[in-house]
Amino acid sequence: MPLSMEGKMPYLVVILVQAIYGGMFLLTKVAMNHGLSSFVFVFYRQVVATIVLVSVAIVFKGKEAFKVSPSVFVKIFMLSLFGITGTLNLYGVGIRYTTSTLGAATFNTLPAMTFLLAVLLRMEVVKVKSLNGIAKVVGIVVCLGGAMTYAFYKGPRLLSLGQHNSKGSHHSSETWITGSFLLLVGNIFWSLWTVLQGRVLKEYPSKLLFTAMQCFLSTIQSFFVAIAFEHNSARWKLGLDVGLLSIAYCGIVVTSITFYLQAWVIEKKGPVFLAMFTPLSLVTNIILSMFLLGEVITVGSVCGVVLLVGGLYIVLWCKNKEEGSSETHQQRHDSKEEMIVLESIATEVK
Repeated sequence: MPLSMEGKMPYLVVILVQAIYGGMFLLTKVAMNHGLSSFVFVFYRQVVATIVLVSVAIVFKGKEAFKVSPSVFVKIFMLSLFGITGTLNLYGVGIRYTTSTLGAATFNTLPAMTFLLAVLLRMEVVKVKSLNGIAKVVGIVVCLGGAMTYAFYKGPRLLSLGQHNSKGSHHSSETWITGSFLLLVGNIFWSLWTVLQGRVLKEYPSKLLFTAMQCFLSTIQSFFVAIAFEHNSARWKLGLDVGLLSIAYCGIVVTSITFYLQAWVIEKKGPVFLAMFTPLSLVTNIILSMFLLGEVITVGSVCGVVLLVGGLYIVLWCKNKEEGSSETHQQRHDSKEEMIVLESIATEVK
């Protein structure tokens, strides 16, 4: 039975979200290729995002905006420092040393890495003696193995529309390894940030204010990071070029619009549905990078992507199955309680 337009909307929106993320990595790489400092880029990006989100928060929350206890403020500050400021700066340098496609590939390990950290922090449970638990572990290993394969194995060249002769041809082996390591650390920070947000949101439940405050604090933190690493005043100047475009795109489209679209999709179809489409950002980036940057597709690229996406879907399938079993068990429990109540009423009537 064909889907109605309303039924198709979540699919169209989630495809748009992943295309936006794919464009983010590409634009970031192009801007840095044109001389924009990664540290300055992160600072300006956060300035734009803060202006948008704080304005929206003030409009909708008014005087209540940003009233927070000192203990919660410290927690939000630390989340901003590691989860946003640290992650974005590590990603910026990592992409500068490697390629936008590798950045998108490591981004796709987030669901598996987040689940792994949740297990280590005892927020998730893996029953290693069950088939589902073993499959989860295998999925995480395969997913991370795919990212490592993409990063460190090239193999024979398959396709290229540009003049580059190998993946990462503008980078030495040393900078490529350094960049890959920084992307990996950035991913760990991002995953940890994702896991720990849930605890802070229990004390400060407004997602809009929580996000706006993190952006504001990250802007201040990013300024000091940029001052520390970028001393050339010429690299702080912006012109009407791809640098300004990438800053506006990341600050407005990625941080502000995508945040709303993701929340809408999760409300309509759930978080697993959103996560299932994550590899589209990688596919989008591969295609755009091949056409616009002339990046090479190699055997290592293909093997890495296949392993990464395969591992991701194993983890998501297990998680979805587990959640489905929990719902079925709860429904059976509720039905059993209803039957007991009905039997009690029938007995009293007799």
